[in-house]
Amino acid sequence: MRRHNRNAYLIIDGYNIINAWDNLKEISKDDLEDAREKLIHYIIEYAQYTGKKAIIVFDAYNVKSSKEKIEEREYITIVYTKEHQTADSFIEKYISSLSKYDDIEVATSDYAEQQIILGKGASRISARELKLYVDGAMVKIKEEQGKRQQKIQRNFLEERLDKDILSKLENIRRKH
Repeated sequence: MRRHNRNAYLIIDGYNIINAWDNLKEISKDDLEDAREKLIHYIIEYAQYTGKKAIIVFDAYNVKSSKEKIEEREYITIVYTKEHQTADSFIEKYISSLSKYDDIEVATSDYAEQQIILGKGASRISARELKLYVDGAMVKIKEEQGKRQQKIQRNFLEERLDKDILSKLENIRRKH
């Protein structure tokens, strides 16, 4: 039996998520660019942690004469659609270009989009679920960084102490 390479994709309807996450929605009222960058940062961290290929799609539906722009960053692809193209239509087309063996998740809270996604064999996660996944990954990343930092500090101290002193300290530790 032939095995297929499964790629894991996380495709995100950018503005849909920004408007669904309270912290990003609040930021977007004053600075949409800042809200986009914060979402991109969260998703880069999440993609790096999970190993998924992340694609965030921002539509330029009402932006006059905008051309499609694709920006590649480490762990993530950011797509700005062309004028008159919604993120939904881009996502549908993109999903169709992937292998049926790929593991595809689409993050959106748009009901009509959800139905199309499911019809194309992808699974969908709501904005709320994505927030839980991202927050969970951030906690784990911080824990791992803390453990690494602790290990570095512990090793650093052990390396600086004389073997004799280290042995005496170990004996004291064992007596207590």
